[in-house]
Amino acid sequence: MNETLAANTSGTQTWTEEEIRQQPTSWMTALHHLDNQRAELDDWLNTFYAQPGGKIILTGAGSSAFIGDIIAPCLARQLQANVVAIPTTDLVTNPMDYFHAEQPLLLVSFARSGNSPESVAAVQLANQFVANCRHLIITCNATGDLYHYACEHDNARVRLMPAETHDRGFAMTSSISTMMLSCLAIFAPQLFNSHSFASVAACCEAIIASHGDFSQSAFGDLNWRRVVYLGSGGLQGAARESALKVLELTAGQLAAFYESPVGFRHGPKSLVDDETLVVVFVSSHPYTRQYDLDLLAELHRENIALRVVAISDTPATVMEAGPHLYLPASRTFNDIELAFCFLVYAQIFALTASLKAGITPDTPSASGTVNRVVQGVVIHSWPEVR
Repeated sequence: MNETLAANTSGTQTWTEEEIRQQPTSWMTALHHLDNQRAELDDWLNTFYAQPGGKIILTGAGSSAFIGDIIAPCLARQLQANVVAIPTTDLVTNPMDYFHAEQPLLLVSFARSGNSPESVAAVQLANQFVANCRHLIITCNATGDLYHYACEHDNARVRLMPAETHDRGFAMTSSISTMMLSCLAIFAPQLFNSHSFASVAACCEAIIASHGDFSQSAFGDLNWRRVVYLGSGGLQGAARESALKVLELTAGQLAAFYESPVGFRHGPKSLVDDETLVVVFVSSHPYTRQYDLDLLAELHRENIALRVVAISDTPATVMEAGPHLYLPASRTFNDIELAFCFLVYAQIFALTASLKAGITPDTPSASGTVNRVVQGVVIHSWPEVR
């Protein structure tokens, strides 16, 4: 990794900016590494698939959990299997609701550091509850507890991401996107591989280049006090991660929310006022897209928000009635591929919002109330309380 920190025009140097910029290169590196490891991993996975009634849980904490929100629907459809996303923060508090003794389980753990208390506890609880339990650890840290667990236990395998994705900044950027891509490539290699994904990486490289020194975001620079991200299906997971980036990097000074475009009408829409930025992640699926564009047209008619920005890879008349972003020219992307592009826009926006607020993005929590690796979590043994 380049040891020279990235700099913006304000003179502030941040690892966060460097880690946003490095993503397209890191993605392709991870995919090429996976190409060399595929045969052994495929054999291991096939023995799991051969068991009837198996369940795959995608898990992690914070941004790592949102990986599952984004990709679980796609993987369930591709594998025609029971694939669900459940955060470690839920698994450790309510293991009895998610682990079933006689149901074969593959627990896929996403972890930047692999040292979060909940991540380690979720693995231990899964082993305790499930007789036939396997673990796939996808992590960025070769010295983390989860990495060492996978190396020492026969029921586990580990895939280590490129070293530079063990983000030094507080917020997860290259770590979340590279782990997400690697999981997709592991379970759906026919769709996600070094050949097919090159166009997505090139598109994101162009998005990053278009932002120059990152002194401004593509959403504009108005005096908004809250931001709302909207997306359907897996793009709702991308909206959730985008909202978290704003909260993290502005230390909560800019309030951020997420929803689906259809769900937004059922109460959350009441938060929109003349200090609100709304960002709509428009689906590429022709059916789902209709709902996204319907809400976009509604927001334009009502004209309550300070700004409504739509992002899409294909044009639509309703989008051109207001601020909008079309992705750099490329082939048509599916929604999971779009998620990578949309997340890059959201990461850059969160970084610029952080700098505008006078916050140091690498260490936004001056009070220390939140930390890069979560602290203060007491893990209770099962069954400690009956």
